[in-house]
Amino acid sequence: LWTSQSQVSQAGQALPCINSPCHRPNRETSRLGTEVTTLDRTAHMVAFNDGDHEHYDKLLLATGSRARKPPIPGADAHGVYFLRTVDDATALLEQLTDGRRLAIIGAGWIGLEVAASARGLGTDVTVVESAALPLLSSLGREAGEVFAGLHRDNGVDLRLGTTVDEITTADGKATGLRLGDGTTITADAVLVAVGAMPNVGFAERSGLVIADGGLAVDESLVTSDSDIYAVGDIAAAEHPLFGVPIRTEHWANALKQPAVAVDGMLGNSGSYDELPYFFTDQYDLGMEYVGYAPQYQASVTRGDLGTREFTMFWLDGGHRVLAGMNVNIWEGLDDIKKIIRSQRPVDVGALADPSVKLSDLAA
Repeated sequence: LWTSQSQVSQAGQALPCINSPCHRPNRETSRLGTEVTTLDRTAHMVAFNDGDHEHYDKLLLATGSRARKPPIPGADAHGVYFLRTVDDATALLEQLTDGRRLAIIGAGWIGLEVAASARGLGTDVTVVESAALPLLSSLGREAGEVFAGLHRDNGVDLRLGTTVDEITTADGKATGLRLGDGTTITADAVLVAVGAMPNVGFAERSGLVIADGGLAVDESLVTSDSDIYAVGDIAAAEHPLFGVPIRTEHWANALKQPAVAVDGMLGNSGSYDELPYFFTDQYDLGMEYVGYAPQYQASVTRGDLGTREFTMFWLDGGHRVLAGMNVNIWEGLDDIKKIIRSQRPVDVGALADPSVKLSDLAA
């Protein structure tokens, strides 16, 4: 086990493993606080930043991702935060007190979840997003409008369709934002939440094939080198249902992929066919999303967008369901999965009709 962290951790978040199934000193050798700098696939060897090296028979890469840091003037000032680790979260939390002002760059999942948490602590929040709506590229216009309304109803100042030209500073400390439309925002702290970048540097330099920004792996999570596996944020896994490499930055992959990879490393066969899944909780809204629909042709809603209790589906041109999302409805997810896996065309009218059971459509 080789990690640049100072302790064995869960999901790369610097949470120490204290239960025996996670860390067994008598069955593993750990190198903590050591960074892998070079991967020599021919010699089956990795080199470390301290000059040492280790040989391997099979290698599992689980290097995770890091916060994307755009080239915005002022981004290195004190009071500018990027959220990736427990230390990041703890430092940011100290700023989220009643009456203080937080500016967030990016209305994606991290930006919106922090906005909701900050409002719950009494912090004044402004969110700046270059797209016309929050989560527009992920969920489309209708769902984006739901999340925009949710945050505005809870006191967030949403600045949509505009960019950030500069993080303003005074004496080396962030004081706010200067936007592309010429307006300014005053803030005591700034969170930059514009996505993550997979840590594939040394792996890419070794010649491993890249896909979807991460390492290309097959259904068994094997990279282009048959002795090297990859899991988690860096793994762009060929999905047996969708037939394309999919890289999902969510804990579900980090939780479930390693078992498949380790089975393969031990000589067993298996494939990772879990549907992409993620969830969020913001204010009084809870949501679960399952599936993969970057090229969807239509969306169908059952329920009431206005009350924020609905299920939304994303379909291809042949009326096959590619993905589904429950919002404040805590049943039906298994049926949605069955409908997606069936790859059968659905009756769009029945799909939108709450009186028609999803279990009947999944049968």
